[in-house]
Amino acid sequence: MAKRRSAPPARTDTEALVYRWGPSIDGELLDLALTHRSYAHENGGLPTNERLEFLGDSVLGIIVTEHLYRTHPDVPEGQLAKMRAATVSEPALAAVARDLGLGEFIKLGKGEALSGGRDKDSILSDTVEALIGATYLTHGLEETRTVVTRLVSRFLDSARTRGAGLDWKTSLQELTAAHQLGNPAYEVAGTGPDHQRVFTASAIVDGEVLGQGTGSSKKVAEHDAAEAAYAAILAARGDGGLDLPGVNEALRADLLTQQTTQKS
Repeated sequence: MAKRRSAPPARTDTEALVYRWGPSIDGELLDLALTHRSYAHENGGLPTNERLEFLGDSVLGIIVTEHLYRTHPDVPEGQLAKMRAATVSEPALAAVARDLGLGEFIKLGKGEALSGGRDKDSILSDTVEALIGATYLTHGLEETRTVVTRLVSRFLDSARTRGAGLDWKTSLQELTAAHQLGNPAYEVAGTGPDHQRVFTASAIVDGEVLGQGTGSSKKVAEHDAAEAAYAAILAARGDGGLDLPGVNEALRADLLTQQTTQKS
């Protein structure tokens, strides 16, 4: 009979994590912030980090929103919203968690741990928010502001560009409206087995396919198709007099990344 696999337990030397995080955190709050619901359910229904995550999400939002408001006085509300979304997005917070080595400290249920839960973006980002909530309850807003600003500084610095590229479908719709081309439409087709599905999307503007994209989900494929269509319209017609801070910078950054990837 095959021996069942087991996952290593969470690290308990949380002093190492706190050192990387910055300020100390109340011991009970720290333990709670690191308790995923899968672990709680397997251990008699313990409290989980979800309430702390809820609090931390709000604290993170106000800190990032105020920072962007003060440092980008020329940017309109709609673009500020995109910039905030880019800074507090799941991938951004998961990157912060990986920088901290956070995954190995999270208490997970056996099944979740075996399925790679310590490196899942959703679990990592949720735990970062829970730690922010715990820091806020321990130290208040100003100390938490210092921690958050340091941890997400690189995302704040690039928010103008990353925020613009966060929602290419919206940017494309704004550009087509400026040129009176009507709303874009999308056609999506999927191929492959359910567990390895690949989607191909076409962005159609004024009856013409102007961009195509592929991805592991319809959303990703449509996003890439919208960016390609945006680039096509921009090259053929210009920006239509739009004032969309960061959008063209985001496009150039993506094109540069693609060129670098092709050369390597």
